[in-house]
Amino acid sequence: MFLPSDGEAVKGARLKRESLRRVKVFAAPYKWEIIWFLLAICVSALLALAPPLLFRAILDTAIPNEDRSLITTLAVVVVFAAIGDAGLAIVQRWLSSRIGEGLIYDLRVALFDKVQQMPVAFFTRTQTGALTSRLNNDVVGAQNAVTSTLGSVVSNVVVLVTTLVAMIALEWKLTLLSLVVLPVFVAPAKRVGLRLGLIAREQMDLNAQMNTQMNERFNVSGAIVVKLFGRRDREVSVFSKRAAGVRDTGIKAALYGRVFFVALGLVGAMGAAAIYGVGAHLVVSGGISAGTLVAMAAFVQRIYQPLTGLTNARVDLMTAFVSFDRVFEVLDAPVNIFDRPGAYDLVDPRGEVEFRDVVFRYPPASAVSVATLELPGAPSGDADVDVLKGVSLKIAAGSTVAIVGASGSGKSTMVTLVPRLYDATNGAVLVDGHDVRDLTGDSLHDAIGVVSQDPHLFHESIESNLRYAKPDATTEEIVAACEAARIQDTIDALPDGLATLVGERGYRLSGGEKQRLAIARMLLKNPAIMILDEATSHLDNENESLVQEALESALHGRTALVIAHRLSTIRDADLIVVLDDGRITEQGTHDELMARNGMYASQVRAGGSFGLDAAEI
Repeated sequence: MFLPSDGEAVKGARLKRESLRRVKVFAAPYKWEIIWFLLAICVSALLALAPPLLFRAILDTAIPNEDRSLITTLAVVVVFAAIGDAGLAIVQRWLSSRIGEGLIYDLRVALFDKVQQMPVAFFTRTQTGALTSRLNNDVVGAQNAVTSTLGSVVSNVVVLVTTLVAMIALEWKLTLLSLVVLPVFVAPAKRVGLRLGLIAREQMDLNAQMNTQMNERFNVSGAIVVKLFGRRDREVSVFSKRAAGVRDTGIKAALYGRVFFVALGLVGAMGAAAIYGVGAHLVVSGGISAGTLVAMAAFVQRIYQPLTGLTNARVDLMTAFVSFDRVFEVLDAPVNIFDRPGAYDLVDPRGEVEFRDVVFRYPPASAVSVATLELPGAPSGDADVDVLKGVSLKIAAGSTVAIVGASGSGKSTMVTLVPRLYDATNGAVLVDGHDVRDLTGDSLHDAIGVVSQDPHLFHESIESNLRYAKPDATTEEIVAACEAARIQDTIDALPDGLATLVGERGYRLSGGEKQRLAIARMLLKNPAIMILDEATSHLDNENESLVQEALESALHGRTALVIAHRLSTIRDADLIVVLDDGRITEQGTHDELMARNGMYASQVRAGGSFGLDAAEI
């Protein structure tokens, strides 16, 4: 992606052929709108030639001949030319809006769809605000490349060519005179245009930083952290500096833009003065007519702006097309979790899970993320460190397996391999005897339900959150799931019942209520395999009891992989697996492991790093 840091970087940049080809692909559905848009620009440029030529005819023919009828006719033609030009301006605006809004829609949908395909690793490294900026600011910038910048270039070329042809046809000597002042203006104008391009890029980066801070602080969890750490003043200070940067670049852009147009006006005035000064002498000497002088003076005002625009056309195009490059950068981000060719559906899942000599290490940043979307200075990750080291385990359908181990032993990593949030580096994970990499993602995910320590709820109603699992669920099915999850009484006590908004990330509900609602949502999904990742770790005794009741109902007849620290959650499991430094060191029932007096027994008795409560034994 082109990200210039100085003027020379912009000057040396090239529009990449591949980028241009892809822009054409996105613009292709609007081919006829673009053709009509450019045609309207050309016709408008030709119509703009009419008034000076008509005024010349009035001064040189109609007035000397005292032809009132011709004067009236020419004046009416001038009015109709103006009306036609105004009508074409409306048509241009309508067409550019159709093209522009269509492109914005297509790019946003393509970006959103791409982001939905990205692996979990992508989101662990990406700044949300920077990504949002790509979907908003850069998409609009890309649209401007087609509608505004392209339209300006075509308009400038047509206006310049037609005006110069008309001027040369009228009086070539005055035409050359009007161009004499251009070299004095072109070089400074080019520098100003270059500087404006750099400022535009600077604004993009500063806006992305500001968006990132707002997205991270304008949510409940971010706001709570700021308040609890007493960092309001610091946050305001940091935001103020970033907002000041946006403000200052805006002022610079306005200043350079005004200087540019003032200089353009001065050059136009100088050109007009030269035309009037020399042209008046020619009129007196009989070299040209007064009408020709007036027409030439009008035309000369029209050539400087398109000339200046074309001088900076390359910089303008680079500035506009950098937005396309930033969009394409996300569209080209690597997706390493996808359906293989020939992938097939998991039909009637039973819930048998097997880990077959699984080795896992997290992929390197370059394989899962976009460098410019990452936090500055983000670590590259431990791509060369094995998190799981030859894990083999077979879980019978319908059984409950508890996975315990110290923090960092690989428990959560192990269960994320089952729904293919990550792929095993070596070895295989199988469901019902099928390698999960051979199954379609949708069918695999349909067979698996997850309840995490902090389940995510959307800022919508309770019913909408529940229907996310099964959009066509009946009210009876929803109520049955809520009753099984021990949350229906809570819902009935709310004034709006199922229509109650849960707040961002469910912050209007208690931790236990969120967990039970998440369990109800999972019951509606009716998966064969359930993954419980620390689902009761932060609940008080009352809420834990309710959630445990809900889980007992939910786990009946299903395969369950349970990560937990509380002995009450795991002691009744059919199998307990002890992980240590990525390896399975022990497995068996609670009584069997206690009898062996190994790591599990010692940690339970000591209430050690597993977080198990010895008092519960």
